[in-house]
Amino acid sequence: MSVHVIGSGWMVSDRTAHQARRVSADAWVVSYLRGRMLTTEQATAAIQVAEAVSLMDELARRVGLTALEAIGLAVIETPWETPSSKRYRLLPRPAGRHHR
Repeated sequence: MSVHVIGSGWMVSDRTAHQARRVSADAWVVSYLRGRMLTTEQATAAIQVAEAVSLMDELARRVGLTALEAIGLAVIETPWETPSSKRYRLLPRPAGRHHR
């Protein structure tokens, strides 16, 4: 994933069709955030978000979900409880050679 600036006026990516266009010295508009003026740093982050969504879409399809379903479930569902550290103690090393 990488964001490229073309001719100082366009910001594009090789992972998404979304792009940003410079409208003044440090003001950008992004294709999916119409009506918002962003700094260069914000526009770069917005294109990176679009790249992440593209990746999420690919991964979600592998488990039979849409990106929105996968993100929603990951946010809403409670994770399993982690095993207690007392329950899983390290076993003593076997007798014989020990590596240091």
